[in-house]
Amino acid sequence: MYWYHWISLASLGICLVLSIVHLIRMLRLGRPKEYSAPAGRIAPAVRYSFTGAMSPAKKETAFLHMPTYFAGIAYHLGTFLAILLFSLYWTGIAFPVIPRIAMALFLLGTSGCGVGILMKRLLKKGLRALSNPDDYISNILVTLFQLITALVLLWDNAYPVYFILTSLLLLYFPAGKLKHAIYFFAARYHLGFFFGWRGVWPPKQA
Repeated sequence: MYWYHWISLASLGICLVLSIVHLIRMLRLGRPKEYSAPAGRIAPAVRYSFTGAMSPAKKETAFLHMPTYFAGIAYHLGTFLAILLFSLYWTGIAFPVIPRIAMALFLLGTSGCGVGILMKRLLKKGLRALSNPDDYISNILVTLFQLITALVLLWDNAYPVYFILTSLLLLYFPAGKLKHAIYFFAARYHLGFFFGWRGVWPPKQA
């Protein structure tokens, strides 16, 4: 292995350790504490939190901004693919030319979605006022990760840059907003718990 392989493995190890620390701290907090009498059931509300409540029709931030919503979905799919390819690299799996080109084109498209989301954040006054440096750094790192993954699928000489950029992403993951990947499930559970306890979710049929 080359030096950049070792850097990426060390970064992955640091990322995993710190992510596990976040996970343990979250689990130790336990379920929310409620002191009022329950008005509904928790389990159906939690299921709804992960299903129906995720529908764009139920989210104002989604149905009022559908292009951004679908761009975000594509952007996340591109990130999942890039992470999968990084994981598969260590297995020695070699993809034929056509799948490599197809995945590279897909990642170019999803990274374009990332650029579009970044530009919207920069150009819209309301979003810009709500943003902080972490929002921009996270977007730039993930977009570059997708771009360099697309490049390395087509050009083997890009591997040193690929592993350095991936290492930067891995080191930033547990420090910035990207760690929402760890807290996502707990957040949806707590949301379902809150509205289920109060008998609001799942919505009653008219």
